[in-house]
Amino acid sequence: MLISFEPATGEELWRGERSDVGACVDRARQAWPEWAAQPLANRIELLRRFINIVLGEADAFAELIARETGKPLWEARTEVDAVMAKVEVSVRAYAERTGKKRLDSALQGTAALRHKPHGVMAVLGPYNFPAHLPNGHIVPALIAGNAIVFKPSEKTPAVGAFLVDCFHKAGIDPGVVQLAIGAIEEGKELIAHPGIDGVLFTGSVQGGIAINRRLATNPGKIVALEMGGNNPIVVLPNPKMADAAVLVAQSAFTTSGQRCTAARRLIIVESAYDEMMKHLVPLARKIIVDEPFAEPHPFMGPVIDNQTADQLTESFVYLLTHGGKALLNMKRPNPDLPFLTPGIIDTTAMAERPDVELFGPLLQVIKVPDFDAAIAEANNTRFGLSASLVGGKPADYDRFWANIRAGIINWNRPTNGASSAAPFGGVGLSGNHRPAAFYAADYCAYPVASSEMEQPRANIGVGLKK
Repeated sequence: MLISFEPATGEELWRGERSDVGACVDRARQAWPEWAAQPLANRIELLRRFINIVLGEADAFAELIARETGKPLWEARTEVDAVMAKVEVSVRAYAERTGKKRLDSALQGTAALRHKPHGVMAVLGPYNFPAHLPNGHIVPALIAGNAIVFKPSEKTPAVGAFLVDCFHKAGIDPGVVQLAIGAIEEGKELIAHPGIDGVLFTGSVQGGIAINRRLATNPGKIVALEMGGNNPIVVLPNPKMADAAVLVAQSAFTTSGQRCTAARRLIIVESAYDEMMKHLVPLARKIIVDEPFAEPHPFMGPVIDNQTADQLTESFVYLLTHGGKALLNMKRPNPDLPFLTPGIIDTTAMAERPDVELFGPLLQVIKVPDFDAAIAEANNTRFGLSASLVGGKPADYDRFWANIRAGIINWNRPTNGASSAAPFGGVGLSGNHRPAAFYAADYCAYPVASSEMEQPRANIGVGLKK
């Protein structure tokens, strides 16, 4: 039995039996050939029906997301919007990235390029965006002709079940989109199952590395990993420091810091430090932290559970006791619930700053003497997902863009500003060079090159006896 609790109240929200993973895979394998054989137009039409189903259920969907994740209702509604928008973006991406091509070559016949689906894909979703992020794998995979076995996070199974139900209500065969309820054990069984042709994962670096190790000797399975980051936001002296502070706060504290693209490190040229803190600390102190449906609307809800809140407060204390200086103390108003206020800590004086993803509303500040040092410090990480530059001239941004190791690089925008119409992924520990979003089409189908003639025609011009 798996039970889900509301972070904001601690009350039970959902419970369900753990799935028989092998049976899920078997059903998907049986359903896949017929789904793959359908014309592309039919699959797209069913996914457009899915948009209408989600639209009709939008209020209930958003409320469920808010309750199970703790995120504010306004933000949960943006997630539902993203679920619907993913279909048309994926349709365009499939046509652009994996469309058919023919190249006539006269007597040599026709050279053709087409794409085939892999088969049955395992999708493992995270808890921070329990509908949008797995949907970002599922929709392009379905368009390409794959069947899906989706295991939502054990912390957000209710949203996963709701999402799958929307696909079924749209007319997609229940065998084509399977829901696998479970935790780590079921996840391990799913990725290792011989009936799975690919694994599409969004989650922690520990989870991604474990998947990579488990499948290292099986190159036949496509694996796409999106694993988060220790993301820098670099601030240079500029005349709009109040706006810069807003960008930093949005980067660090949206979704209670539970975004893989959230800014974990504010790297600031020391001549701009005092002015930035004059704006940033009071702004962060004003952020409303409350339950998802509160009035006035909160900017932040709780983190996902008490264990996560405990780990984050312990991390804050660790940084303090190893040379950090608190600029804004992270507080926990209720020890029985996982609400945390934003924490800001200057870690400039630390001898060694841990290169980890602290997945919550905790921002480290690092002072540097100049732009060169800022770039070096920004790259002082094994991760490489997102990075932003605030301030500077176009030439500075060109230099920043050229030297930063990251898959998303922004200028005067938050680190978590990413477009679905562009690829989404990173380098280093942030991913395995299989970006999602617009480029998800690339890992949902494989290219097949063909040389074709309507009649056999051949000769051997040399090397034959007379």
